[in-house]
Amino acid sequence: MYRQSHVASIRRRPSRPLGRESWPGGHLLKLHPGLVEATFVRRLNRFVALLSCRGGQVMAHVANSGRLEELLSPENRMLLTPVDPSSGRKTAFDLTLVEVDGVLVSADARLPNALLQEAIEDRRLPEFAAYDSSEREVQFHDSRLDIRLTGRTGSYYIEAKSVTLVEDGMGIFPDAPTERGRKHLGALTKAVACGHEAAVAFVVQRPDVGSVSPNLRTDPEFCRALAAAAESGVNVFAYRCSVTESSILIDSSIPVRIPMKTADEG
Repeated sequence: MYRQSHVASIRRRPSRPLGRESWPGGHLLKLHPGLVEATFVRRLNRFVALLSCRGGQVMAHVANSGRLEELLSPENRMLLTPVDPSSGRKTAFDLTLVEVDGVLVSADARLPNALLQEAIEDRRLPEFAAYDSSEREVQFHDSRLDIRLTGRTGSYYIEAKSVTLVEDGMGIFPDAPTERGRKHLGALTKAVACGHEAAVAFVVQRPDVGSVSPNLRTDPEFCRALAAAAESGVNVFAYRCSVTESSILIDSSIPVRIPMKTADEG
């Protein structure tokens, strides 16, 4: 059984005011116009994959430390972003999108920060409407959190988590044990104890989901930590993205379901 939490983050930038006008459809994060199609061969390490492309083999940077077993398969279509040759990088491409059974999935775990900040600044997320300015990658005690909003009521600390694993229409996080994720939940709990608002935001970078749940099977410690954080006053939100070959957009909020067993044990 699950309990439902109306319970959800941000790139480093100087603090800046919120309140740009929004427009129908929201703000799109545009992708590179010249994505290159490739076939997955194997993962060389956590952050580099070998792919077959243009009659040869190339290496691509994988900006995601998760296992990505459901994405990194020769059966799925890979879409790569070319890297400027003058950059001096060892990898000529970034892995950007993966098509799984006709569904486009963003594989880049760096994007949720930007997606969430744009949605907040466009005033499309009413849960953050009381805050006037944002700052990225802020230090809070011994942790670095993705975003801090400030306003007349004080500060709001937010940590974003990228979700790519989907099972039976439910987004699952994490797909590998995450000690770092548990540390972030501890920092958010501490922020609440200090009188601030705090939230963890699960950004699902694919459209085929209706809810999000912590991965009890893979990381029960994270599940317990999430349940404890929610009980302590940390808000938990989840957002679904619309993904095309040219852009990504947070298009809706979806519920988070925390297993009741985990909540009781927490």
